[in-house]
Amino acid sequence: MKTTAHILTRSNERGHTQIDWLNSRHSFSFGNFYDPDRMGFGPLRVLNDDWIEPGNGFPPHPHRDMEIVSVAIEGQLQHKDSLGNGRIIEPGEIQYMSAGSGVVHSEFNPSKSKAAHFLQIWIEPTEKGLAPRYEDRKLLTSQPNEWRLVLSGDGRNHSMAIRNPSELRSVVLEPGASIELETEEPLNGQWIFILSGSIETAGETLQPGDSLGIESTSLTISNPSENPAEVLVFSVPLS
Repeated sequence: MKTTAHILTRSNERGHTQIDWLNSRHSFSFGNFYDPDRMGFGPLRVLNDDWIEPGNGFPPHPHRDMEIVSVAIEGQLQHKDSLGNGRIIEPGEIQYMSAGSGVVHSEFNPSKSKAAHFLQIWIEPTEKGLAPRYEDRKLLTSQPNEWRLVLSGDGRNHSMAIRNPSELRSVVLEPGASIELETEEPLNGQWIFILSGSIETAGETLQPGDSLGIESTSLTISNPSENPAEVLVFSVPLS
């Protein structure tokens, strides 16, 4: 996506892929959905909101030179790869695969009755051709109205260390609460994605599935509604 100061994408404006076993919404160009103005936000290249029907999934397929993170929201997601890793993640867990010089993996919903809902995130690595690697973990429990660092370039505060300085944070804002975020250069871009609830930030009101990208190192998010709101913020270098 072009680097501008204010990029608003409503949930119903996202790309959409729907087949018999998959319902996927794409914040950026992906698969058969192509928009030259939605090619990513800095190194953040893919943000897919996926539902997989029971007993279905993505068969083995290759990747290289991409940091791929899956965040489980509902149900189960089973990962297998050519490195010999095999794991099922559930809500409250994430998995990270650095494709590096090349890896083949599959993602499958092992349940016979419940759909799997997860986010898939792709971030470009700062260096190509490195040895592939895999890691999964349970997210640390966080208090409402406090940032939880999920991804970072250095693994601080029990975050998942990726091969890029970009950071991902999550927060659950209680009704009437607000929170601020300050980042340092080079993390001068903030991509906000709403998982649930309603928030106000940068002059916009955002609902579930909405995104807002701004070029700034500071951010204030407030929840004016009567229900909790869950928010993700990607802090990325735009130059």
